[in-house]
Amino acid sequence: MITLDKVTKTYNKGKVTAIKDVSLEVKPGELFGLIGPDGAGKTTIFRILTTLLLADKGTATVNGCDVVKDYVKIRSSVGYMPGKFSLYQDLTIEENLHFFATVFGTTIRENYDLIKDIYQQIEPFKDRRAGKLSGGMKQKLALCCALIHKPAVLFLDEPTTGVDVVSRKEFWEMLARLKAEGITIMVSTPYMDEANRCDRIALIQKGTILSIDTPAGIIKQFPVSLYAVQAVNTHRLLTEVRGYPGTESCFAFGDALHVTLKGEVTGATAKTAGTTGSTAGRPTGDAASGAAEAVAGKAPGLAAYLRERGLADVSVEKITPGIEDCFIHLLKD
Repeated sequence: MITLDKVTKTYNKGKVTAIKDVSLEVKPGELFGLIGPDGAGKTTIFRILTTLLLADKGTATVNGCDVVKDYVKIRSSVGYMPGKFSLYQDLTIEENLHFFATVFGTTIRENYDLIKDIYQQIEPFKDRRAGKLSGGMKQKLALCCALIHKPAVLFLDEPTTGVDVVSRKEFWEMLARLKAEGITIMVSTPYMDEANRCDRIALIQKGTILSIDTPAGIIKQFPVSLYAVQAVNTHRLLTEVRGYPGTESCFAFGDALHVTLKGEVTGATAKTAGTTGSTAGRPTGDAASGAAEAVAGKAPGLAAYLRERGLADVSVEKITPGIEDCFIHLLKD
C-alpha cells in the first residue's frame, strides 16, 4: 500500500540530509509506526508520501500510485493529519468538517459512520471555534477532517504529541477501530511506549532506518542480557555502575538503571541478584575480578561490587528489554 525505495531528501542545497536511502513497505490494512525522536526524518517522509515534497533520489508509491506522476490521485485518496494543528481556527468544529467534506466532493452524512465514534465526543461543542479547543479535542477534530472522505490510506504525523495521557490512550483506541475498517494507517511518534500498539514499526534516527519489524520481533533481536539495577541513592548508583569495569552500557529509566554487561549474550546463564540479603557472592575487593565475573555471565559480580562500594540496598534483576532499550542499543552499532 505504501513503498519507499532508496529515498533521499536534503535541504539547504544538499548541506542538510533529512533522510538517506530510506526503503520500506506498508501492507494493506496495516497499522505501521515510524518511531524516532524529533529531527529523525519522520515528517520529511510523510511530506514526500503525501506529495508535498519532492525527493532528491529514489521512488515512492501510495496505493499503487507514484508520488510524482500520480500526485492528483494520491491527494484525493489519502487522509493527512500533520504534526501541527492546521485547521481553520476561526471556524467552528462543524464548519471545519463541512468545509473539508466539500473540498473532497462528499458530505458529512455520506461517511458519518466512519467518524461517528470520534465525532460524538466533540459534537456537544460543535459550535465552538477550533482555536478555542483543548489539545485532545483539536486532535479528534483533525482526525475527523482527515477521514471525512473515507481515505484508503491515513497518514498521522505525531498525532499524540502535546496531549494528555488519557487523550493519547483514547486516540490509539480510535486507530484500532479504523484499522478494523480496513484503512491502512501510517503513524509517527517520538513515544517509544506507543510502538507496541503498531503491527510493525520502523526505528529511525538521523534520517536512517535502524530496524523494521514487529515490536516483538525487534525486542527478540536484542542481543545481550539486560538488567534493572536499583538503590535508594539513584544518582550515586549511576556513577558507581558506570565506573564498574564490567559495564557495557548504563542508562536511567525512571527509578532504575538499565544495564548491559560486557561479554554477555541473550540466553547466557546470568542470574538475578536480590537485595542485601542475597547470597549472590561476596565482594572480592578486586574490581578486575568483578569484571571477569560479569564477562562470564554472572550479574552477581555487579551486585557484589556495588555493595562493596557502600550501596547495601542494591538490587540487580534480569529483565526483558523494551522498544526504547532496543533503540538505544541500535544507536551504538
